[in-house]
Parts: sequence; structure tokens; C-alpha cells
Amino acid sequence: MSTASPTTRADRVEPPPRCPDLDVRDLEQRTRLMRIITRLIAVSDLGNREIARRAGLPMQKISDLLAGRLEQLTLDELQTLRRTIDHELTPP
Repeated sequence: MSTASPTTRADRVEPPPRCPDLDVRDLEQRTRLMRIITRLIAVSDLGNREIARRAGLPMQKISDLLAGRLEQLTLDELQTLRRTIDHELTPP
């Protein structure tokens, strides 16, 4: 007779590692900002390269945003982009 204790399937499955980048509230905020920014970019006269330059971000970040790769952008970067484009679209 074996002395090993029987294990159940639940005992063998480890919980997924906690990933701070996938916080639901953060993801909702970033998704909302992404939608706003892509609309602002569409109505802006600025090109993507100019938007990236003014926001101080690499052009790849704009490409990631427009391709929907939200995980590549932080909330701070998205807020910077929004301020940059809003500032350009708001008359003085």
C-alpha cells in the first residue's frame, strides 16, 4: 500500500500568477482612453509621426495604439497622448 496521499485535480492546478498589468479597472480606463484617442487622431490634422513627437513617445507606441495593442501602452502614456491631441484641437 502506498503512503502517498491522493491528490485531486484541484490540488495540482496552481492559480495563475497575479499580473498587475491586467487589473480590470486599469484595463477599462486604458480601453476608454484608447477609443477617445483614436477618434481624436482621426479628426486631427496632425500625422501620427507628429503626434508621437509632440507627446514625446516613440512612433511605435502610436502604431501599437492604432493596432489595438493596448498592453503596449501605459495609462500615463495614453493620458499624455490625449492631452497632446486635445491641446492641438482646442482653439486658443
